[in-house]
Amino acid sequence: QVQLVESGGGSVQAGGSLRLSCAASGYSTSASNNCMAWFRQTPGKEREGVAGIFTNMAWMSRNYYADSVKGRATLSQDNGKNILYLNIGNLKPEDTGIYYCARRSSACAALPFADSWSAAREYDVWGQGTQVTVSS
Repeated sequence: QVQLVESGGGSVQAGGSLRLSCAASGYSTSASNNCMAWFRQTPGKEREGVAGIFTNMAWMSRNYYADSVKGRATLSQDNGKNILYLNIGNLKPEDTGIYYCARRSSACAALPFADSWSAAREYDVWGQGTQVTVSS
């Protein structure tokens, strides 16, 4: 059973930074491609894709970022521990929300992922979320 557990959220002032972690378990990272992403959600709005990462079985990866965080966010992963990190700097009040880690269990291939990484409907495993609050 695939499980995702987020951590690292909190309250910060605008201009600060955070590192969110997503600890994954229940699947082999060397047996198949891996498609994962971070989403955030605020009340009354749909989940917005923040950053996505495609990793093939040779550990080669490609990252994707939403325009709203491009230049401020960096995805990285510890393959040995199966942890995905999202670093966001120069935080803004509009970055406030619940941040979710998600994984796509099937149909994970490089080209389709490039076009659809930010589509929440394409992901079937989600973590419980971690709250990020940025005050001005």
